Amino acid sequence: MQQSVESLVRLLETYRGRDKVIRTFCYGSQLVGGALTRKAAAGADVSSQRLGKSLLLFSAQLSHCRTVLRLFDDLSMLAYSHSYGLGASEEDAGLRWISVLTNVADQLYYPCEHIAWAADAELIKVRSDKWWLFSTVLWGTSLLLGILRSFRVLLLLRKKLKKHQRDGGGSRRSDLYRQIQAEMLSILSSMADLSNAVHWMPPGFLWAGQFPSWLVGLLGTTSSLIGFIQMNTSSSELSD
Repeated sequence: MQQSVESLVRLLETYRGRDKVIRTFCYGSQLVGGALTRKAAAGADVSSQRLGKSLLLFSAQLSHCRTVLRLFDDLSMLAYSHSYGLGASEEDAGLRWISVLTNVADQLYYPCEHIAWAADAELIKVRSDKWWLFSTVLWGTSLLLGILRSFRVLLLLRKKLKKHQRDGGGSRRSDLYRQIQAEMLSILSSMADLSNAVHWMPPGFLWAGQFPSWLVGLLGTTSSLIGFIQMNTSSSELSD
């Protein structure tokens, strides 16, 4: 128990770790709140409906908190994009250009979201809806590119795995299996987020606006928990 508490404290001491915790609580609250309000509406349970609405409001506030915190992410993203450049260190050309396009989409996402936030806060006199749309499109584009990148990585890993199965090397095969599992988790996480991104598009686009709150929360919670698994796996590999 004490070790779990210490791990949580260490996680909260980092910006990325704190963001993952806030994200999980945000979507978890939306999942439970949406389920309670739906159940209460069917059974006319006033107390459950009140609790559900409170959790949905709490989720909205946490989402707003994350938006404000992202006001300071531009420079770190720019530093990462600059260090990656055109991906000269990548052996595969497909991975290189997918990563470059992903970095471009991520870099453009932040100013669009900042403008939308500033418009909602009445700091600038523009309509926020089109800027929220731009940011959602860029987020969805980044997620789609991430899925394509993971599929490309899986293809390359399977080729390496076949080669090592012929040549032997058990430890190397185990490492490749772990990488394959990590990429499959990344695909699942990105697909969950991409489903939500489509939901937040204007009505008439695929399933836009058709998800109930609990389903949005479920998809976001799934993605967040996968993020925790990946973070824990990365920490374990670094300690090894």
